[in-house]
Amino acid sequence: MTENKNYIIRPAHLSDAMAIFDLIQIHQDQLIPRPLGDIISNIDRFFICESNSIIVGCAAWQIIPEIGEPSKASVEIQSVAVCNDIRHNNIGSELVSMIIENVKRFKPCEAIVLTFVPEFFKKLGFHEVPKTSVMHKLYMGCINCTKHANPYTCPEIAMARDLNKDVK
Repeated sequence: MTENKNYIIRPAHLSDAMAIFDLIQIHQDQLIPRPLGDIISNIDRFFICESNSIIVGCAAWQIIPEIGEPSKASVEIQSVAVCNDIRHNNIGSELVSMIIENVKRFKPCEAIVLTFVPEFFKKLGFHEVPKTSVMHKLYMGCINCTKHANPYTCPEIAMARDLNKDVK
């Protein structure tokens, strides 16, 4: 848990699910919508930022397996959202950093993200990669996307961060 005098970043609770759903819905132009049932089923993979008992930010993660090579699995950072009126306070960066620190225990080889804001993730050590390098993600997530007919014409940028370099 990270605590600042104005906010707390912590693992999400089941009681946070509706607020997370609402926050993702508010940012649906930049995020893939998630059904409430999906948020509840994956609540253990969400971190939230709370200010004055109001959820003002969220982020989640998912392990993306590499078929036949478990040690080469990746972690996808998902659903990073911060209320518009408090953006640029490092809340999104702290949420992503907390996720990366949390998932290091699994020893994934990299963190990946598909994003409309590559400049944000570049500041966190991510670099652009070809979408063909995240085929499992494209198959598992993008295939069901209702926003774009083809993942290769979708304007989201694929990015990765080598987590092996982060190991101390």
